[in-house]
Amino acid sequence: MRESALQKALFKQMRTPEFYPHPVHTVTVCETHISMVFLAGDLVYKIKKSVGLGFLDFTTLEKRRHFCTREVALNRRLTNDVYLDVTEITRKGDLFYLGGDGTVVEYAVRMRKLSETHSMKQLLRSGKIGNKDIDRLAMELSEFYGSDTSHRPPNMEAAFETIQQNCDENFKQAQSLLGSMFDSDCFQSVWSRTDAFLNRHPPLFFRRMENKRFRDCHGDLRTGHIYFTDTGIQIIDCIEFNDRFRYQDVGADLAFLVMDMELLGFPALAEKFLSAYAGYSHDPEVYVLMNFYKCYRAMVRFKVNCIRLQEHDVCEQERNKLLKKTKKYLALSNRYADRFSRPMIWVICGMPASGKSTLAQALSLALNIRSINSDVVRKKIFSAPPTDPENMPFEKGMYSETATGRTYDALVSLAEKEIKKGNSVVIDATFSRETYRKQVVCLAEQSGAGIVFTECTVPDPVLQERLIMRKGRDTISDARISHFQSFKSRFEPIQKTETDHYIKVDTEASMDASLSKILPRII
Repeated sequence: MRESALQKALFKQMRTPEFYPHPVHTVTVCETHISMVFLAGDLVYKIKKSVGLGFLDFTTLEKRRHFCTREVALNRRLTNDVYLDVTEITRKGDLFYLGGDGTVVEYAVRMRKLSETHSMKQLLRSGKIGNKDIDRLAMELSEFYGSDTSHRPPNMEAAFETIQQNCDENFKQAQSLLGSMFDSDCFQSVWSRTDAFLNRHPPLFFRRMENKRFRDCHGDLRTGHIYFTDTGIQIIDCIEFNDRFRYQDVGADLAFLVMDMELLGFPALAEKFLSAYAGYSHDPEVYVLMNFYKCYRAMVRFKVNCIRLQEHDVCEQERNKLLKKTKKYLALSNRYADRFSRPMIWVICGMPASGKSTLAQALSLALNIRSINSDVVRKKIFSAPPTDPENMPFEKGMYSETATGRTYDALVSLAEKEIKKGNSVVIDATFSRETYRKQVVCLAEQSGAGIVFTECTVPDPVLQERLIMRKGRDTISDARISHFQSFKSRFEPIQKTETDHYIKVDTEASMDASLSKILPRII
């Protein structure tokens, strides 16, 4: 739906410098699918089009006044002296006025103009944003989300249903706009994989809610809305017209910015930003749903651009530029869907007592996937565990080379069953021999799953102390201090040629620090 005849007449007058009661040489106009923005001198006037689009309703004057007021109040949270007020627009005869004593016919959000040379988008393109700027932005957003004291969702099921509603509505509205300009098979594929992910992984979203990671966010966090100014970082233009688009997982908010940075060609800076945020907010699990949220955000931009393409006042040059970018958003959403729908094999390996099982359990919980422990599997195969682990001969009995081979065969078989179900999986074992590692690499290659080897490491004295502390304890692992030198001498170091995805984690660090090294491999 296009703006009303009255708004057309108003917009025509607002394009002229004479309309404004302050010095204006030229007027620059920016148009979106829902608003007209007039940059006049040192000020900006933003008017909401008289449109109803399902996800928003600006069809009456009172609704536009209400949402203008909401826009000013909400955007003052992340700006300083930018959002000034809501200004009445009046009419006398055929002329419109800012203020005045005529009949009020429209409302405008009045703002101070920010220089585009200070926008994050322009600063990125000109190479003027560095790690310190990215770090400062991450810190400010961490503080913003942490300061939210608004009411929480009534229950997790209701909040999850809102996520489903937002995704479903987005696809349905975009579908009606597809036409012949876009790849409908690609679109349908992204839609079906999104539905499958939502149906398979509600616990991932519930965990974010339980950890209080759902907040009253910005809702439209993009590089074009962030300014690095002399008075600090200014973040403008949050979502005011629909609370369910703004109240969400902070990861969904951040995903818009990360996706935008990647689209502009700055994936390394996007990674640094997310890493800095995870550190400041103590939220390593922000990575878990990042690909899903980035896919959703890319599809939001796809839909919004499709809406704009339907409008008749888009010139041919703008249309061609918009069409090209819209196709990029569809391709990007498909790439993200590939990532979140692809099963992963997380191999947690290392010396006995290196913290493997503790880390594997934490990773399993964070990702809501099964963790398969070699000690558990071994003792299911061999029902007569040693009665005296302290004096047990090395690599004898149920720990002989033959028995260990059977154990790794079983581990790989169990992992394969999870992968065939479409699930990711954690395998928790020493993987001290290259031959065992090759088995799981082969499984990944044959099944098309991703694979990450994480070797848990700590200094030898720490390993020895942990093994000594097992004396007299009933532990699932039978490795003891008497076996340390034998384990160490027979552990075959992991070569970079074995896998492209190999990291080391010092398990003396906090669990947040360990997960922060592993979970970025998701994206």
